[in-house]
Amino acid sequence: MIDYIETFNPILLALLSTLFTFFVTSLGASLVFLFKNIKKDVMDISLSVSSGIMLAASFFSLLNPSIELTNKLNISLIYVFLGFILGGLLILIGNKIHNSNNKLSNLIFSITLHNIPEGLAIGVAFGSILYGLEGANITSALLLALGIGIQNFPEGSAISLPLRREGLSRTKSFIIGSLSGIVEPISGVIGAILAIQIQYILPFLLSFAAGAMIYVVNIELIPESQTNEKKDLMAFFSIIGFLLMMILDVTLG
Repeated sequence: MIDYIETFNPILLALLSTLFTFFVTSLGASLVFLFKNIKKDVMDISLSVSSGIMLAASFFSLLNPSIELTNKLNISLIYVFLGFILGGLLILIGNKIHNSNNKLSNLIFSITLHNIPEGLAIGVAFGSILYGLEGANITSALLLALGIGIQNFPEGSAISLPLRREGLSRTKSFIIGSLSGIVEPISGVIGAILAIQIQYILPFLLSFAAGAMIYVVNIELIPESQTNEKKDLMAFFSIIGFLLMMILDVTLG
């Protein structure tokens, strides 16, 4: 199956994978048609596992290939450091700029904003496969998309359900919740094209995506899951997510 997938164009794979993550966001948003609320334990476990997967993916699928590529191209590691810092700053500055008094508005903006580097990360992961880097392969890229998709599910419902409680119709709440993820296919295709066309910018793009993802994990996923009364258990689920990603990457990558 993996051999067959490898025959696909990386840009097409990036598009299909980010369409999958967009679909999962929509799937989460669709819960507004079925429930008024989702059990918090279920949401927090999903966020915890996703945080572990994304942390592992940031290193194995993004940072590690980025460092390896700087050695291969004989360029400075400053590209990795700069990209990593700027990736986190993107989310930080974006959240600061959009400092609304409306908590729900802040939530929608924050989720939409951090979907951009997530889509970029998937696109760059697929684009970097062409360079034969350690950790940059179809399996790692697919696992990265899967991890991001998992955490997109609660994000979709985190927007649609509160909107419904605010008085919007189920349909409007679903549409807004779904559209928060539409930026992922767009940024995914852009990331894949940049990675393929401009090899020397790839270390920066890989580390940029990693920095943004790690910032999101630390500022949103982990803090939200830790509001659960069973904090220790949620932390353990994060470890499980990291371990799962690491095992799959090492054994299948």
